[in-house]
Amino acid sequence: MSAKGKRKEQQQEDYASDGSGEAHAPPKKASKTDASDESDDIVVCEISKNRRVSVRNWQGKIWIDIREFYVKDGKQFPGKKGISLSVEQWNVLRDHVDDIDKALGES
Repeated sequence: MSAKGKRKEQQQEDYASDGSGEAHAPPKKASKTDASDESDDIVVCEISKNRRVSVRNWQGKIWIDIREFYVKDGKQFPGKKGISLSVEQWNVLRDHVDDIDKALGES
């Protein structure tokens, strides 16, 4: 039997009866809460209609987030398209702005 099958079998045993003949259901996963309710985002600027730059605190770290947003039921939500930069990564990018501008001028 594969290791995957053994784990599944073990999980079933873990959730099996405690001798009373009653099976216990696995614990339910917590549902995600609305991100806008617990957000510490500081919107720095709107790049376009659906793109914005924000600074946020997530899991105890500061991130610079450049992201597309979409509207659902009248509320804006962050989309998959985007990038979150750590402060160190942001500093590297910021230090190379002149090089980027120079490359843009050459193209």
